[in-house]
Amino acid sequence: MDEIDKLEKCMQDLRLTDPRDDKKRIEETKGGLLEGSYRWILENSDFQRWRDDPQSRLLWIKGDPGKGKTMLLCGVVNYLKKSMAKTALLSYFFCQATDSRINNATAVLRGLLYLLVDQQPSLVSHIRKKHDHAGKALFKDANAWVALSEIFTNILQDPSLNSTYLIVDALDECVTDLPKLLDFIAQNLSVSSRIKWMVTSRNEAFIEQRLQLDDSGTRLSLELKENAAQVSWAVDSVLEKMQQKANGTFLWVSLVVKELKEVMTWEVLQVLEEVPTELKDVYRRMMKQIERLRRQYPELCRQVLSTVIAAYRPLRLQELHLLSGLPTQVQDVNQATTAIVKMCGSFLTIQEGSVYIIHQSARDFLSDEARHNIFPCGIGDVHHSIFSKSLQAMSKTLRRDMYSLRQLGYPAEYVKQPDPDPLAASRYSCVYWVDHLCNYHLSRSANRTSDLKDEGAINSFITKKFLYWLEALSLCKSIPHGVVAITRLETVVEGRIDTHALLELVRDARRFIMSHKWAIENSPLQAYTSALLFSPTRSLIRGLFKREEPGWIAIKQPMQDKWSPCLQTLEGHRDVVTSVAFSPDSARLASASGDKTTVKIWDASSSDCLQTLKGHSDSVISVAFSHNSARLASASDDNTVKIWDASSGDCLQTLSIGKRLYRISFDITDSYLRTEIGAIDIPARPGSLSLLTILEPRSPQYQGLALSADGAWITYNSEKLVWLPSEHRPSSSVVSRNIIGIGVGTGRVWICKVELT
Repeated sequence: MDEIDKLEKCMQDLRLTDPRDDKKRIEETKGGLLEGSYRWILENSDFQRWRDDPQSRLLWIKGDPGKGKTMLLCGVVNYLKKSMAKTALLSYFFCQATDSRINNATAVLRGLLYLLVDQQPSLVSHIRKKHDHAGKALFKDANAWVALSEIFTNILQDPSLNSTYLIVDALDECVTDLPKLLDFIAQNLSVSSRIKWMVTSRNEAFIEQRLQLDDSGTRLSLELKENAAQVSWAVDSVLEKMQQKANGTFLWVSLVVKELKEVMTWEVLQVLEEVPTELKDVYRRMMKQIERLRRQYPELCRQVLSTVIAAYRPLRLQELHLLSGLPTQVQDVNQATTAIVKMCGSFLTIQEGSVYIIHQSARDFLSDEARHNIFPCGIGDVHHSIFSKSLQAMSKTLRRDMYSLRQLGYPAEYVKQPDPDPLAASRYSCVYWVDHLCNYHLSRSANRTSDLKDEGAINSFITKKFLYWLEALSLCKSIPHGVVAITRLETVVEGRIDTHALLELVRDARRFIMSHKWAIENSPLQAYTSALLFSPTRSLIRGLFKREEPGWIAIKQPMQDKWSPCLQTLEGHRDVVTSVAFSPDSARLASASGDKTTVKIWDASSSDCLQTLKGHSDSVISVAFSHNSARLASASDDNTVKIWDASSGDCLQTLSIGKRLYRISFDITDSYLRTEIGAIDIPARPGSLSLLTILEPRSPQYQGLALSADGAWITYNSEKLVWLPSEHRPSSSVVSRNIIGIGVGTGRVWICKVELT
């Protein structure tokens, strides 16, 4: 049962999206898949070579926007499902630049892996090796790409892997780490003739360059005469009379068909005559049609279009109605918003209650050529409008116990959205209001805003609604985003001359959420109990929400007056912590424990546990990061030193020392360890077991601020600066840039900051 639970948890954490659902949504958004739109490619010689020739392992389909690449791929997926061997695997992914879930290289690998493992479950063992140590952080932290690409490569090299088709649509819409994805595909083409890749993109030269096409790869251009003729034939199967004007562009057909649905029968030929052939000209015509709408409708369409473009994810109808400022005097918000969306010239489409831009080319047109119409005062003004309306909405709707949970310890994982949902209209606002403020702050007019003043809207919101906002974030499963948001808000407020009181309030709010985020994230109503009871008595947030504090409990030993210097408390070890070390890039913290089994690696900003390293048979005494932050060394009472991959958690080497080591650190070159018994060479080739080599005694070379090997001196670039009296010498120490933290035998910890000019 434990193994089953671990397997299910691994699959749940891996799943960011199910590409099968994305495919269905895309087909519905584009009006359904027509067989005539893709049958031609099955007779194409390039496709047949890719399908049948073991040496042809990559097919790159390229074409201009609207040529039907995505729908073509949907058809190919359907064809392969029916025609490939029963044991073969088919995994695919649809990139969309407008959806942050599926517009990055890491998401592509997660989606492909999810479908592969779902079809051949034995492959999950490659993921479990890392997931059992790292948990969901494996797929989310800064090193997710490194870990996932290694896992994917191992799966592709697995001899048990069946014949596999890997398909990725719209590479050009992979807006984050596309070069990494292209290099990954190119590097893995030679792994096995059983693995075939198919990708699509716009005509981008750098994509062709990165894919390194040779004899194993084939280009299929939708602009070539013979292929364009086939595409035109497919369009002809939809409506023969459109062939000349469609120019082989399926999106053109889709847009025109939508328009024809709204006209009378006798107007069809006239409308077809009026519609231009080029896609951009169709978009220009759609803009003119919006401008000709009667009364105030053109302005409402502009508000909707600008809001959709500025939003960080597709908006639900109620969210869009609120954030775009549509009229409130309506009986049915969803119906009214749907009506305005339909007036927006087919730029937008509605799927399952969410509003999407019809195509990336439409977004490009609205953001570039039509920006003066859509953003007459600049996009910064739209960001401010969304921010302002978000504050207003949250101020009106947020309150205590919005989902009527009643039980103070009710687990967040069991919370279900009620119907109707009190957060339906303001869910987006709760998560992204600070992001829009920050985008507005970057614009020229931001300094004129009164929102950031001591008596402004932000001060008022935090003063009256901060605790209710934290509860809402927990209900939205977005507490981590809230931590980042309040930190970004503090950065925006800092440095302004008229925000002293607001800055103090925001700083207190940040300490509040940092201190209590675990409790609130796991039980939303703990915002009113644990968080208030265990905050300093002079905390501004605690004072503002004194009325929410439970009267049925009293802490006999009162809390301290102010927040302690401790910024974060990392919980997870089951025994005394024996050693800690920051990575040189300050992004991570490693901690060792006497519970014999664990070394933990933490995210230094969020306090999330990224890795749990197991392998020692006795207490771990000391840990140290390499200078490039890529490796971690741990010394244990079991008389060994282990070298770990700090990203994946894999044990790279085990050095048998024969005695315990109390202090270890990497030298500048990361090629040997400095210890109290001398320098220990780290063999160049990692292996499961490495023989110990004690190098000849030599003076350790320390780069930057450091402590000498005997702990008697503070040094800089190995030059002695300050001698330490015996009572101030370290039993343990840590150096982070220009700060040294020293723990001494009396139980005291003292900190030294060195600023050399």
